[in-house]
Amino acid sequence: PALQLVLGRYDFTAQAVSRGDAVLDAVLAGGVALVLLDVTLAGSASLELCQRLTSQHLPVFLLSASPSDEQRQHGLQAGASAYLSLPCESDQLAEQVLVELGALAPATPADNPQQLGMQVNYHTMMAASPDSVLLLDLDDLRLLDVNRSARRLFGLTQAELLHRTLPQLMAPSQPDGSASATLLEQQIQQVLSGEVKVYEAAFQHVSGRQIACEMRMVAMVRPERRLLHVRMIDVSARKQAEIMRAGKNEVLEMIARGAPLNQTLVRLTRLIEAQSEGVICTIMLVTPDGLHLTSGAGPSMPSVFLDALEGIAIGPGVGSCGTAIHRREAVIVSDLMQDPLWAPYRHLAAPHGLRACWAMPIFRDQSHPLGSFAMYYKEERQPADAERQLINAAVHLAGIAISTTRREEELRRHRDHLEELVAARTAELQAAKEEAEHINEELSTALDNLSLTQDELVRRDKLAALGALVAGVAHELNTPIGNSLMLASTMSQRTSELRQGLAAGLRRSELEDYLARASEADAIVLRNLGRAAHLIDSFKRIAVDAGSSQRRQFQLDNQVAALLLPLQTAVTELSLTVVQDIPPGLTLDSYPGPLDQALSALFENSVLHGLAGREHGVITLRAWADDNGEIVLTITDNGAGIVSEHLDRIYDPFFTTRLGAGQSGLGLYITHNIVCGVLGGRIQVSSAAGQGTSFTLFLPPVAPR
Repeated sequence: PALQLVLGRYDFTAQAVSRGDAVLDAVLAGGVALVLLDVTLAGSASLELCQRLTSQHLPVFLLSASPSDEQRQHGLQAGASAYLSLPCESDQLAEQVLVELGALAPATPADNPQQLGMQVNYHTMMAASPDSVLLLDLDDLRLLDVNRSARRLFGLTQAELLHRTLPQLMAPSQPDGSASATLLEQQIQQVLSGEVKVYEAAFQHVSGRQIACEMRMVAMVRPERRLLHVRMIDVSARKQAEIMRAGKNEVLEMIARGAPLNQTLVRLTRLIEAQSEGVICTIMLVTPDGLHLTSGAGPSMPSVFLDALEGIAIGPGVGSCGTAIHRREAVIVSDLMQDPLWAPYRHLAAPHGLRACWAMPIFRDQSHPLGSFAMYYKEERQPADAERQLINAAVHLAGIAISTTRREEELRRHRDHLEELVAARTAELQAAKEEAEHINEELSTALDNLSLTQDELVRRDKLAALGALVAGVAHELNTPIGNSLMLASTMSQRTSELRQGLAAGLRRSELEDYLARASEADAIVLRNLGRAAHLIDSFKRIAVDAGSSQRRQFQLDNQVAALLLPLQTAVTELSLTVVQDIPPGLTLDSYPGPLDQALSALFENSVLHGLAGREHGVITLRAWADDNGEIVLTITDNGAGIVSEHLDRIYDPFFTTRLGAGQSGLGLYITHNIVCGVLGGRIQVSSAAGQGTSFTLFLPPVAPR
């Protein structure tokens, strides 16, 4: 096909045969200007077929996959005009044929870059470049050398290119309307002035298709000649992608703006037609009954053809569009004059030269077809990957446009119906509103009563809690204060008796007895008053105030280590092992004093309640940072544990399992207040009778202020 394409520009055609006698028959029939003959058909060693053809005064080019010098010489002696190696570029082969037939002038020897005084490796580098490279004479802009990429870019042979100037390869005018020759002259002047830029210009393929190119030009001024090196990159695909992207945005904007469906679909079809040369696009819509098709858009398709397809049924064998919707898949017809799907409609397509049709169904979902998008061509062909992407994009946009319009139509119908419903139910709603207002008044009254009741319950709960606390305080203080009062009263009476006996004469034994009893009473009073003072200090710690505590940043491991030293010293008589497993680097911005107070209470709780009377007790403190960003600190012992019925009461004030043993029952209550209040964290307990106890503190790295 590539060989035929080049020869066709000079009114030559190519005919292929596979036998020697067929070659002779074609020559005898006339019209043969040149024969390309594979050596395998040329006869025996004497190349008889080649000799018979040259006897008819026909030029013959012998073709061989691996010719030797001897074979070349033998072929030329047999009359062959040329002996060529296979494989070879089709455009170069066509060029040699055209030159042999006199249809194309060969490149002149002066065009050889080596005769321009250039180094030999320039041509090699130029040929190896993946970009299109041209070498120009600056005086007349005639091409002196081109590489293979340039030949492919323009679809011309090397000889054809070397007989052209650069302006002759450009489009007649540029996209902005300026003359190509004027634009090129300005660009060359900028290059000669030393300005280095990348230029964009529109060139033209031999088929007439425009090519958008980026050019980089370098002047090579030599004493004997002024040359211009031009490197070109085809950016047509990028330009097309930019146009496609802008077109998609425009179509989506039309959909969002609520433009008429026909206008949106026409813009979409023209966008796709601009992306593929020679394509004609149509959009068919499914009628409301879901059984037939009607024209949605086809601005480039003759209206006679669209009118003939108006109202066709959806089903198998109904062209490309009807079949695609019926099958729910793409239908590719590369030649509709031969495909049975188009048998009933060939007479409609033939007058318009339509030969290929690819259709893709448009669905809102798999159960609701909206229509079909079709791409027609006036030649037999299969879709390439780029064209499949185009039709997929078109179907997607068309689906959005059609489904949006259909939904708006449905909404419009619903709105109209809704107005009727609203008018019919206005009276009912008015009655319901009045009833609701009445109920609302009742609910408002009930809510007010509920609020008062809730406030009363809260007040009662507070009073009950306060009463329990006061009762506990009174109960705890009653014993030491009562004992002190009783002893003070007793000693006051004895002092009065001593004073009376002093007037009548006091024996030594009576004085000594009084002093002994006074000393004993003093000890008891001091002990009870100390007990009362200790209880009052505990009561003061119940309401821990962050404002009275010093806040700072500290390392948790250092703080705990400093706390454990005096705690362990105080219980040296016990066989106790304390394990600290806190990694360095855990930093808290918090209140170290209240934290020490809480940990001390937990430590003392483990010693007094969990490990009392046990040998080899172990208390372990561990800490880590969890996934929530909190610092988790645990203090665990292997002691007696807490029975299940006591777990819900351990944080209650004055609750203790060691009544009469000097414990106030406020340690865990104070600890809970510190952790949940001052430190802004949480505390949890895990314990079972005989299995030890573990308290877990969840502390924020930065305590609340």
